[in-house]
Order: sequence, then structure tokens, then C-alpha cells
Amino acid sequence: MHDRPPFWAPPLLAVQFLTRIPVPGTAALTAGQVTTGLVRAVAWFPLVGAGIGTITGAVALAAASLWPAWVAVLIALAVEARLTGAFHEDAVADFCDAFGGGNGAEDVRRIMKDSRIGSYGSLGLILAVGLRAALLVAVLGSMAPLQAFAAIVASATFGRLLVVLLMAAVSPAPQGTGLAKDIGAGVDLSTVAFALMTALPGLLGFAIDQPVHLLGALLGAAAFLLWFRALLLRRLGGSTGDCLGFAAYAGQLILLLAATVVW
Repeated sequence: MHDRPPFWAPPLLAVQFLTRIPVPGTAALTAGQVTTGLVRAVAWFPLVGAGIGTITGAVALAAASLWPAWVAVLIALAVEARLTGAFHEDAVADFCDAFGGGNGAEDVRRIMKDSRIGSYGSLGLILAVGLRAALLVAVLGSMAPLQAFAAIVASATFGRLLVVLLMAAVSPAPQGTGLAKDIGAGVDLSTVAFALMTALPGLLGFAIDQPVHLLGALLGAAAFLLWFRALLLRRLGGSTGDCLGFAAYAGQLILLLAATVVW
């Protein structure tokens, strides 16, 4: 009972984990309460993603009223990177570096733990951020402001939702570190169900405006998760924190790709 966190702790811990926003009150929690609270915080990830997407979308639309779309997107991505500490971008680089240059499970783990970014990591990060920037430019250029805002918020929500689904589908890798090891084993179907509820505010606007595109994103995400799960089990025997971060970024790309499909 001493390790049970107060009811307000999980959502605040989710904000603290996914952003660099100062969160008051969490410093008073014990180490046990933080660990238990982080397990419960996972279900709040999609809602925090919606908040991040709201800020990114608002900055992008405001900047687009003054500058060309590509300038607005770069400004918005810079603000988001500052807000999140480039958390997922770092994961993309580490994942690409490890899986591109690693020849075995131990090699992959060693590379992911190395803070230096190699050639595969640099290339993967450039391609991922470049693709996302291009898709956001397309969103701003082809949609009405409210539609574009809904798509940006939904993509940020969708990415964090994929993290929860992956944690439920893949156990932590042996000898893994970080989020996947510390709390991944505590994510179950009830966590997934609650995460789907916290994802509703961020996905609802896009679902109402573009239901077919959302269905396409869901199908694309299902195919990605099946492939990614098989890859992680084959190469690592489970997931790691960097793998989860890569999935979050991939989820954003999947929804933006679906949103910009020309039927």
C-alpha cells in the first residue's frame, strides 16, 4: 500500500516522462510510488500526445499565417523538439543505428546504449524527420486550418497510442533497459482499454472529418505492429525503450501518410 501512488500521480508522471514541462508535486513521491505510477501513466500517453500535438498544430498554423508552409513546419518541429527533448527523434536514431549496423542481439543492444549516432542513425533520423516535415507541409497546404489542426493532433495521439499497443504485444527484451524493462511488463489489456479512452479526445476530430483516412491509418498501424513485433522478437527477443520511441514516431508518420493520401 505504501507504494500505491495518489490518484493524481499517473497523468502527471506521463507528462513528466514524455515532455520537458516542469511538473509540480511529483518530487514528493517515493521511488516505489514513481515506479507503480509510471505503469499506470502509460495509459495516459495518448492524451499527453494530444496535448503535444495541440501545441505543435497551433504553432504550425500561427506560423503559416506569416510564412510559407515549410518555414512554419520547421518552426513547429523545433518548438516540439524543445517541448519533448527530442525524445522520439533520439529513439529513431538509436534504433536505425542498432538495427542497421548490429549483427546480433548483443550487438544491437550495445549500439542502442551508445549515445553516439552513427551513419545508419543519422540517415534514419534525416529520412524520418524529413518525411514528417514533408507530410506536415502537405497537410497545411491541402487542408483547411481546422482540418490540418485535427490531423496534427491526431498524429501525435496516434503515435503514443502505438507505444501502448506495442508494450502490450511485446515483452521487454532480456537484459533490456529503460521504459520497456521498468514498466513494460505491467502493461495489460486494461491499460490498453484505458489508453483507447484517453486517445479519444485527440482522435475524435480527425475521425469525424476523415473517417476513411483514419481507417487506413488503423490498417497501416496493424500491419506495422505485426511486422515490428516479429522483428523485435527475432532480433532482440523483446522490446526496448528505443524500440518504443521508434514506434511512436512511426505511428505519427502512418497517420499523416493516411491523411494525405489522394484517393
